[in-house]
Amino acid sequence: WVPGRLAIATVFANAVFAFVTGVSIAAAAAFSRIAYPEMRRHGYEPRFALGCIAGSACLGMLIPPSVLMIVWGVLTEQAIGKIFIAGIFPGFVLVGFYSAYILSVAWLAPERVGAGKKRSDAGAPPDTEMTRAEFREVFVSTLLVIALVAATLGGIWLGFFTPTEGAGVGAALALLLAIWKGLRARELFELVLSVGRTSAPLLILLFCAQLYSRVLSMTGLTAAAKELFIASGLGPLGVLAIMVAIWFVLGCLIDSISIILLTVPVFAPIAMALGFDPLAFAVLGILAIEAGLLTPPFGILVFTVKAALPQEATVGEIFRGSVPYWLALLAVTAVIAVFPGIATWLPEVGMAIGR
Repeated sequence: WVPGRLAIATVFANAVFAFVTGVSIAAAAAFSRIAYPEMRRHGYEPRFALGCIAGSACLGMLIPPSVLMIVWGVLTEQAIGKIFIAGIFPGFVLVGFYSAYILSVAWLAPERVGAGKKRSDAGAPPDTEMTRAEFREVFVSTLLVIALVAATLGGIWLGFFTPTEGAGVGAALALLLAIWKGLRARELFELVLSVGRTSAPLLILLFCAQLYSRVLSMTGLTAAAKELFIASGLGPLGVLAIMVAIWFVLGCLIDSISIILLTVPVFAPIAMALGFDPLAFAVLGILAIEAGLLTPPFGILVFTVKAALPQEATVGEIFRGSVPYWLALLAVTAVIAVFPGIATWLPEVGMAIGR
């Protein structure tokens, strides 16, 4: 018996969900409807439960495949597969920090996780046991999804195909799985349209970001910024602290992809000149930018949870419930700044295996 086990299960489920989607907003919307009713049913404090859902949804941007990692890799001309692998272990370090916080709350304030409260089944469907056929269907479907993720990420990791080819392989396997599960032609057409609506604006942004990066380089602004920071005498960690502070401030105002597009073409060359490992810097930057997903007034994950459960709590309560998870993001960012090997050891192992 583990106190706060529903909240911990939500954190781990978000980590697994991140391997499938790579989008934090989707995780926040899904778990608002899946996890929150169960946590309330077991007496969890609303603010604590909603903060857990919003905070753990951040894992979608760190654990691959992540949209932010793809954008970062395109802008810095790094191998996206290596960035993917670099994010895995820090992602589970963050899971550990989240779980430690939940366990501490369950120990110090057990009433917040439903201890001593009678379970409420009002409005909940009756508990029923799975039949053997239903269990077999769920088990096979789960194995197929795990195989899909393993084939895609494993192929990229082991060098069988590039990240672009891996995306194609993953899409093809997902299509075959969907057809096997009964996907109809009309639904396929709607899915293609939905993917187009999502991907087209992102591709335009990436095209414009490449132009922006080239303009910065040609005008000498990147070199000037690099010289300014190096000559400041702040040292590598001081410069890094300024970058993280800028990311935090921007996170209050604009979305994550826009932050990467605006800052990474300037910050990445400075970090490389100061001796930071490019993979560790990528993971650190994504962690710092992720914090903006929980930072008012923008806090897109908080507003996603609020939109999914409009009657359950105010936006302010969800923000307050998310603060410990924001602090955990900050703590893991600091840990990687001091110990970059946390992000780099797994890609090094992967490259050794690939040889």
